[in-house]
Amino acid sequence: MIKGVIFDLDGTLLNTLGDLAAAGNAVLAARGMRTYPQEAYKLMVGNGIPRLIRRMLTGTNALCAEEAEKGSASKLPQGLEPAVLQEFMDYYEAHKEDTTAPYPGIVEMLERLTAAGVKLAVVSNKADQPARELTRRYFGPVFASVVGLKEGGRAKPDPASTLEAVRQLSLPKDEILYVGDSDVDMLTAHNAGLRSCGVLWGFRSADELKRAGACDLVSSAAELERLILK
Repeated sequence: MIKGVIFDLDGTLLNTLGDLAAAGNAVLAARGMRTYPQEAYKLMVGNGIPRLIRRMLTGTNALCAEEAEKGSASKLPQGLEPAVLQEFMDYYEAHKEDTTAPYPGIVEMLERLTAAGVKLAVVSNKADQPARELTRRYFGPVFASVVGLKEGGRAKPDPASTLEAVRQLSLPKDEILYVGDSDVDMLTAHNAGLRSCGVLWGFRSADELKRAGACDLVSSAAELERLILK
């Protein structure tokens, strides 16, 4: 029986792609650098903002080997990545709610899960403060735990942040479901010893989720709710 659910944030609960892409393109354009169509950002996000910045600057994405990504980054001018990271964060902080919104049915699903006594948490590779602010802004107090990426912390799929949420939920692992939209999330669930569910309305494909070991796949908030409460 599922008594707790840990959700990824971007691409799972909130459609943040437009604001992330706008921030990325704004800082690139200001430097006279190549910008990208919004859809391209689906394969750049998911591993934290520092990794997104690297991918923006090098033209790489989640389909590229990590070694190739690092090799491309090694050719960047010294100091460029941290400078662009700060510019991105400044822009995103001012514009992070321009187009961001919950996916269809998410708010109602969370309310019904809470009414049914299911404990809820969020674990995100988004920086801790924006993750908390956006979660509170769009969903109120329904989450018992919100864990974003803290300075010096390890991004998912490292399980540290997820295990912190498990601790805060105070439930056995076999009673917790991890829900996300990317291979990073499925690998995070595996690394934390949790059952995983991939959502098909987010940033990545069903094939990617299956290859990463998703235990279940759902195509709507209503289907996810049935899976949790069955």
